[in-house]
Amino acid sequence: MPRAKFACVAAVLAPALVASPAVRAQEGAPVSVVPAALKPVSDAKEFVGRVEAPEHVEIRARVKGMLEGVLFKEGETVKEGQPLYAIEKPLFEADVQQAKGDLERAKASVALAKIELGRAEELLARNSGTVVARDKAVAEEETSGGALLSAQAALDTARINLGYTDIASPIAGRIGRTAVTRGHIVGPDSGALATVVSQDPMYVVFPVSQRDFLEAQKKEGKLNLDKVEVRVKFSDGSVYGETGRINFVDVSVNRGADTVIVRADVPNPAGKLIDGQLVRVELTGETPEERVVIPQAALIADQGGVYVFAVEDGKAVMRRVKTGATQGADIVVTEGLKAGEPVVVDGFESLKPGAPVRAVPAPGLKS
Repeated sequence: MPRAKFACVAAVLAPALVASPAVRAQEGAPVSVVPAALKPVSDAKEFVGRVEAPEHVEIRARVKGMLEGVLFKEGETVKEGQPLYAIEKPLFEADVQQAKGDLERAKASVALAKIELGRAEELLARNSGTVVARDKAVAEEETSGGALLSAQAALDTARINLGYTDIASPIAGRIGRTAVTRGHIVGPDSGALATVVSQDPMYVVFPVSQRDFLEAQKKEGKLNLDKVEVRVKFSDGSVYGETGRINFVDVSVNRGADTVIVRADVPNPAGKLIDGQLVRVELTGETPEERVVIPQAALIADQGGVYVFAVEDGKAVMRRVKTGATQGADIVVTEGLKAGEPVVVDGFESLKPGAPVRAVPAPGLKS
């Protein structure tokens, strides 16, 4: 082939050779990376807990009678002292009137006994009466005084029973379903008519193992529970917006489970926490420490655990990691990475360890 024609062919093939797949493979596939960042992070532990209302009251009838009305709507919020049920009053009003009559008779008896005692003492002073008559008058006065006290107590009891015909809520909270309706005969043996549970704040109760307690004490010295933040997570993974504080640690250990019951006080202004609800409880330590943090998007899981791809000398390197608490879209890495190492967050689907890559900063995913 003439030398001039060979030069022309070479000039035509040169661009193709530059853009060939082999050449592109040597340059490396582009991947989005984010440097592992060092951030102050507080230690966090998660536990399974249950929401409990601080006040849980069963509404019961204290006197027997026919129910005239149910004065609330099931499931609504009631105030302290709000009327809930009404029992018919005529029989109890009659008892009050009868007790008033007995009281007036007792007062009249006391007045008469005092007059007779005065006469007996006057006659005895004139030597016209006897000591026996005077003593009898004294006894009659004391007896009538006792009868007066009994009559007053009977009137007070009748008034109290009349007051029990109006059944009111002893606390503020939400009321559940009613067990009876108008026309039922209710009384002390009828059981709970309804239940009222307080709403704000709410308790979250959860067991903590002795091992976790000991680890916290070793790390923090004397653990200050007042500074530990409590966060609640619902079953769908969403995080409750209010934070709580620990207000009680049980004085004894459950011997079967080797756990201690811990209780937190959590605000509930919107009523999102419900009595009996199962939740996850996250405790955040009081002293933040510098930890390596990466986006959760960088994590890959397989049978061997969790790993990430890092970029080292233009090549993809697989790193097995151990993770800790989440921080929004990020996660703490406790082992396997150092701060500043570029971690692949996009484009690792077809990566293999040792494959050449071209690292490109990931937009919007900087840790």
